[in-house]
Amino acid sequence: MTTAPWRDPALPAAARVDDLLSRMTLEERTAQLYGVWVGAETDGDGVAPLQREMTSDYEWDELITHGLGQLTRAFGTAPVDPALGAQALARAQRRIAGAGRFGIPAVAHEECLAGFTAWQATAYPVPLAWGATFDPPLVEEMAHRIGRDLRSAGVHQGLAPVLDVVRDLRWGRVEETIGEDPYLTGTIGTAYVRGLESAGIVATLKHFAGYASSAGARNQAPVRAGVRELADITLPPFEMALREGGARSVMAAYNETDGVPASADPALLTELLRERWGFTGTVVADYFGVGFLETLHRVAGSPAEAAHAALAAGLDVELPTLKCYGKPLVEAVRAGEVPEALIDRAARRVLLQKCELGLLDEDWDPEPRTRIDLDSPANRAVARRLAEESVVLLDNPDGVLPLAPDTRIAVVGPRAADALAMLGCYSFPSHVLTHHPGTPMGIEIPTLLESLRAELPDAKVTFAEGCGVTDPDPAGFAEAVARASEADVCLAVLGDRAGLFGRGTSGEGCDVFDLQLPGIQGDLLDELVATGVPVVLVLLTGRPYALGRWHGRLAAVVQAFFPGEEGGPAVAGVLSGRVNPSGRLPVSVPQVPGGQPWTYLQPPLGLAGEVSNLDPTPLYAFGHGRSYTTFAWETVTEGPATTIGTDGWYDLALTVRNTGDRAGAEVVQLYLHDPVASVTRPDVRLIGYQRLELTPGEAARVTFRFHTDLSAFTDRSGRRVVEPGILELRLAASSTEVCHTARLALTGPLRELGPGRRLRCETEVSGAV
Repeated sequence: MTTAPWRDPALPAAARVDDLLSRMTLEERTAQLYGVWVGAETDGDGVAPLQREMTSDYEWDELITHGLGQLTRAFGTAPVDPALGAQALARAQRRIAGAGRFGIPAVAHEECLAGFTAWQATAYPVPLAWGATFDPPLVEEMAHRIGRDLRSAGVHQGLAPVLDVVRDLRWGRVEETIGEDPYLTGTIGTAYVRGLESAGIVATLKHFAGYASSAGARNQAPVRAGVRELADITLPPFEMALREGGARSVMAAYNETDGVPASADPALLTELLRERWGFTGTVVADYFGVGFLETLHRVAGSPAEAAHAALAAGLDVELPTLKCYGKPLVEAVRAGEVPEALIDRAARRVLLQKCELGLLDEDWDPEPRTRIDLDSPANRAVARRLAEESVVLLDNPDGVLPLAPDTRIAVVGPRAADALAMLGCYSFPSHVLTHHPGTPMGIEIPTLLESLRAELPDAKVTFAEGCGVTDPDPAGFAEAVARASEADVCLAVLGDRAGLFGRGTSGEGCDVFDLQLPGIQGDLLDELVATGVPVVLVLLTGRPYALGRWHGRLAAVVQAFFPGEEGGPAVAGVLSGRVNPSGRLPVSVPQVPGGQPWTYLQPPLGLAGEVSNLDPTPLYAFGHGRSYTTFAWETVTEGPATTIGTDGWYDLALTVRNTGDRAGAEVVQLYLHDPVASVTRPDVRLIGYQRLELTPGEAARVTFRFHTDLSAFTDRSGRRVVEPGILELRLAASSTEVCHTARLALTGPLRELGPGRRLRCETEVSGAV
């Protein structure tokens, strides 16, 4: 085999793979289409629902004689020393390659939602915090570092980013998303993809598509979204991440939309993804998603039928372990029930990707080539910057923040002294380590209480937990009130505990009925406010919670979305004033716990009005965030004309000056308002933004180059069109804080857009004129 054409790196990948496929048996081609999860439990508290039922028995040595497509989570299943884990993975790969006729290793994949999900690896802020930064270059830098760490350990594919656009804040996986806006999600998500792919790791977009639009905010529930919601809100981030980011894999979602499961939808996985968008990579199943076609969706009567439906739709690889794509599929092909061409199509895509990764080359070497350090000082520095930029100062009406360095501070709340308060559900300590009691954390995660004492060494800091995250016992209220009454200021540190499938208040399968603070934390906050001592609410959460009950009664409100291992020092830095807060809300903060689902992307009838007594207006709007300095939006330049064609450009420039006494960052946001259209449109939607970091007195000029493609939407016939008519471009500090409006007239014919449409607003930053 060493002289066969498929081994020749000088030949085109397609020629190599065609030669290889011609030599493989049906079993060998099919073996490339499934993964195996070695060491995964099938029973106990730590397994996912239905994991036992979805795992087939197999004999490892016999199985790998045919080859193997993927190895599932060699690092993310149990705590293992990274260096030893990399060596073990290399041994497993040599064993797989040595067992088959062709010597082809598996693709090793891992979760990397907020960092490499491995013991001793950096735990970065969750994606919702990335969205709060409005800083794609920093997210790209983080992703590149994650990719380098994955690569150093022998991993080839990362199961991230999540590009679901939040539609209901009660959904448990809000923390995994970038926010409620498709443009913010697309630009930040694309930056993550670029970073991961630049390190040689296959980025996997998930969950394709519609997963976050589930009915009732229930995990894996049916989706009732219409075709325009899917086309204009759900799909654009995926399109951008594929076209501009170069993602090489897509994960099919669990959900069904209008009766069709995504894993068995050829209109989604083939017609749209491949034929219209030109995607050439691999489509992988969300874990157990192929088997769920039989057991949950009931659109298949057997594992073989489920495999047939998924393959026919365009789903190439069954993850995480073998259930449907193995012996049942081979037998169905031999019986003439499944076309062999479907096996060949999927195997060709998998082998082309393995060729790109160098796994078909004769000199392939799985041994680690560098010293493995998954939590380097450079990683932690990036994690710190991300955490600091993601903290959102929601309110500070009386200037209580920053805290005086020698003040008396009562720190109260169940999230103040718990390191896990900083982490989301897909961080290794929350995701895996909770099932291994006694195992060290593996990374240093300062609590907020520890960080605050280090930040303000001259302050007198006392602490009382007050209550648990979900514990209904108020016995600790009295001590908490006593500590608050003795202080100059009280920090109420409240929020979520990340977990899985109901074991937390935020995370996969941790959906909620309403947006009240978990447990009796709201009652604790009432007691603290009643003392008359100024109360600063600090939230460490995976989703926003309704805060209208305390509006006007709090001295300040600080929101951090699971800010990662450096979150404690970052939040403490904001409280002390060492860090000037610059985060902006990637999701709206509601006034009341009910009234969901609601996001800022509402047409007129979705806004407050006289036709209903219910007012859905949020307490803090999408894009909102305060600073310790002030900014003046000084000069707006428009032009050159206010009338352009339906295929035209328009420049809108703004000069921003820092008029305060400390360095800070302003986030200039550009929104589109379409007064009259052939279908109802969101009242405003984000189409551009720019983060500006300015020293005191410094000014910068940002120019937005708007193209009419950004005004396009899906019309009644399903076409994406630009319509002639009036548009408004709004420069704003948030979706509701408009500072300048430019009115445009689009003239000419209605224009239909194809797959090459412009997806982002070009921006240019220069010194002030």
